[in-house]
Amino acid sequence: MDSFISWIGGKKILRKKIVEQFPEKETFTRYIEVFGGAGWVLFSSDRHAKMEVYNDVNGNLVNLFRCIKYHPNAVQDELQYILISREQFYDAREQIEIRGMTDIQKAARFFILIKESFGADIRSFGLRSRDMQKAKEYLFQVSERLNKVVIENLDFQKLIKNYDKTDAMFYLDPPYYKTEKYYPDRFMPEDHERLKEVLEGLKGKFILSYNDCTYIRNLYSKYNIIEVERVHNLVQKKEKPRFQELIIKNF
Repeated sequence: MDSFISWIGGKKILRKKIVEQFPEKETFTRYIEVFGGAGWVLFSSDRHAKMEVYNDVNGNLVNLFRCIKYHPNAVQDELQYILISREQFYDAREQIEIRGMTDIQKAARFFILIKESFGADIRSFGLRSRDMQKAKEYLFQVSERLNKVVIENLDFQKLIKNYDKTDAMFYLDPPYYKTEKYYPDRFMPEDHERLKEVLEGLKGKFILSYNDCTYIRNLYSKYNIIEVERVHNLVQKKEKPRFQELIIKNF
């Protein structure tokens, strides 16, 4: 199935190539998405492992996932009068910061910001039409898929420490090197080094997505590096530019 949202750096286009690099299912019993985002890889299968974990450092994003998992009806009710509307979009931006809003109210407004912004940047109104009724109805399928998924809101280092075992398989899609400013959450250049240090001591297996650049190739030179290509899906051109990316794994 597809994810119910878009997100900056989402893996809708590359998810098939990423899943092709997964180890045999019999070799891991826990699957952990460390930088969850829209969860495109998670949603690509009915179930990746007996235990599944979705994590993201963005509190509003995690709240949206949790509310849809446990309260899809309440979120849908809150979205009853949703429209493709510039005014509604900017109202949601202001309202989500108001103290006293319930988790359901925040989740609904964050859903509006993602769905109605350009490139899911949650800042600028996107000038395109969407079937919002269909998007609302889809939330029930998402809730069923998330039924047994553990949803976390932790820094990647703490999350990996909590879930690392020899039978664990981590998928990591961090903010790409030199593109950190485009993400809504703080990820500093030194965090790339910190992530690499954490992965060096990993007991389980990992698959890591990154942009193709000399810095990342040197940083992970001792690991298995696979080159893949994707199109730039935000460019409105018939011939879309193509980018080379890296899938890095320790097995």
